[in-house]
Amino acid sequence: MTRTLRIFAWASFVAQVTIIATGGAVRLTGSGLGCPTWPTCTAESLVPTDELTYHSLIEFGNRMMTGVVGIIALIVFVLVWRIRRERRDLFVLSFIVGVGIVAQAIVGGITVWTGLNPFIVGFHYVSSLALVCVTAAFLARMDAPAGPRESAVPGWYASLTHLTSAVLLISIVFGVLTTGSGPHSGDAAAGRSGFDSEILEHVHAWPGYALVVLTLALVVAAWRLRLPTLRWSIALLAIELVQVGVGLYQARNGLPAFAVGVHMVLAALTAAAMTIVIMRLKRPMGADAAPETGVEPGRAVRTTPAG
Repeated sequence: MTRTLRIFAWASFVAQVTIIATGGAVRLTGSGLGCPTWPTCTAESLVPTDELTYHSLIEFGNRMMTGVVGIIALIVFVLVWRIRRERRDLFVLSFIVGVGIVAQAIVGGITVWTGLNPFIVGFHYVSSLALVCVTAAFLARMDAPAGPRESAVPGWYASLTHLTSAVLLISIVFGVLTTGSGPHSGDAAAGRSGFDSEILEHVHAWPGYALVVLTLALVVAAWRLRLPTLRWSIALLAIELVQVGVGLYQARNGLPAFAVGVHMVLAALTAAAMTIVIMRLKRPMGADAAPETGVEPGRAVRTTPAG
């Protein structure tokens, strides 16, 4: 890969995480309807006017981040276009990011039109996490050779990894529902989901603790069997432990806005690390990795085409 593509691929990932942070700032400062219309800021103006408050600047700044994210994604797509035949996997991933950004902008508009409906806001956040995962997958595949891939881990370990990712998804979903019932609605006039936030806090914590236990099992197994997932499973566990600490702090201190924002960004980094662990479950076909992976030489493995 060229140095230019590498730089912009990382920039795309960082931008996707950053827009989650700026979106969190919009909600946590009560600026969700700082620009009361979409795609313009007001019915008469594309940008905030003098009559509007600082909430408008925060909301409009987040909208501008969509443009930044889109420009970077377009540059990545153009750079990949030249190698689209030999690296179809990277081409597909860059295309998904571009389409996803357009869809995200539309969903953002719908959140404004619906007065920050908590379910639409939650979907907006989850779809943002999905784009973080896609850009992370791009980074993981960028340095891997093209061509068919084969299993690099035992079947039971792959199953345990996918179970862990499913528990992570459950934790994220309940986290979104908890936020949708809590005090940070994005605007004083925005409605809430009506669920009991205190109960949801506990329900959200259960899969969070299960996630840590499962990830610890992944780390121990990867260390014992010398699997290629070891480094990233350790990173995943470290992020989760910090996430649990932040979650406990915010729950016991009345959900301070800054802690909630950090919790949101950490969720994105957790999802990204989980994505890379999953990507490390396979290696290019024919790679001599038996001593490292714990997969016995000559054992049949299931292969998948590149991309």
